[in-house]
Amino acid sequence: MEYFVTCNRIPVHVSETGNGDKTIVLLHGYLETLYVWEDFRALFPESSHIISIDLPGLGLSGSHPEINTMQFDAKVLVDLLDRLSVEKAVIIGHSMGGYVGQRFLRDYPERIEALVNVNSIPYADDPARKNDRDKEISFILNGKLVQLAQIAVPNMYAKGNLRKCDEKIMETLEICETHDPEGVAAVVRGLVCRDDNVQFLSSTEVPVMFVYGDSDVYTPLSAVERVISDLPSCKHVIVPGTGHNTHIEDPQSLYRHVSCFIN
Repeated sequence: MEYFVTCNRIPVHVSETGNGDKTIVLLHGYLETLYVWEDFRALFPESSHIISIDLPGLGLSGSHPEINTMQFDAKVLVDLLDRLSVEKAVIIGHSMGGYVGQRFLRDYPERIEALVNVNSIPYADDPARKNDRDKEISFILNGKLVQLAQIAVPNMYAKGNLRKCDEKIMETLEICETHDPEGVAAVVRGLVCRDDNVQFLSSTEVPVMFVYGDSDVYTPLSAVERVISDLPSCKHVIVPGTGHNTHIEDPQSLYRHVSCFIN
């Protein structure tokens, strides 16, 4: 079922199914909404307790008026878990959702059973990336969000998957027309100021896995090798034939790896 609930002082769009003992939280990436998880979510047993939300500033959820930091988003999630009387959850985060999951692990380690980062990295933005994001904010606030998405969204997929994923690409682009530009700008500001989590993740006792696509233009294999080198204590999986949207391009492979990891 879908509903709205106030968490951390903003309305949050929530989808919740099942009532199993293990709770799985799905956190989408930048410019996405909770609907991107549909194919992946359907692979779990019907009894699985699965929660997904529109992260602040995107979809139907509200936004902090200026900046949706990872800390702000993590507080939204812990407020939701409190309302649902969920003591611990497995968090699966795609790209930006992984950043939120990492922050949640930092702030509320006793509330997380395991963390799966899908097409996500543990690093803060470097100066060049921060400069690019500042330009992006300017474009967004000048009515060019859809034009930016038309370039960025197809690049999230391996070239060989563009045809089969065309419907999901169009759906994401259509949703971008409904995002509040002020909310999206607040999201980007939050991405700019996020912390580097390498040192923290190297010492956590909570199981952490990173899943990569071998054709991800945003996280090329050279960057993947860096993460593996910096975080040898984490589990690392490369899914062949996928880009930056492994959960959409090959949900079955992702489900197999995740199921093995969390069980």
